[in-house]
Amino acid sequence: MTWNKWLPLLALLCACSTSAEVKITDAWVRENAPGQSVGAAYMTLTSPQDSTLVYAETPSADSVEIHSMTMENGVMKMRMLEELALKAGKPEKLSPGGFHLMLFDLHKPLKAGEKVTFRLCFKDKSNKITEQNVTLPVKGE
Repeated sequence: MTWNKWLPLLALLCACSTSAEVKITDAWVRENAPGQSVGAAYMTLTSPQDSTLVYAETPSADSVEIHSMTMENGVMKMRMLEELALKAGKPEKLSPGGFHLMLFDLHKPLKAGEKVTFRLCFKDKSNKITEQNVTLPVKGE
């Protein structure tokens, strides 16, 4: 099953609730190279209860995907995740070389000193969807 066919429903569900319970720290977006139409965002998510990051969007790009990155036998492997599980009280770090948010089809280059807003949607154990809006600084390498 792909989330793409469910994105409109998830967006609607996220719009129904605005309570933000997940602590977001160390958040930033990487400045992209000239001519690139993709970007990456990083942060640490700490949820007070078991929950799942199920959706992310930004007006700065056409789509945002949750990705994991690993190195296997010297080869970097990146894959899209349908969701990212968050364990209660355990910080989940989205960082270069690990979990991150990929921004596709950027509307303009991301330059250091600018800011990018995101809407993140989380689902708890009872399937309640909550959203959190955050603004992240763009940083150079």
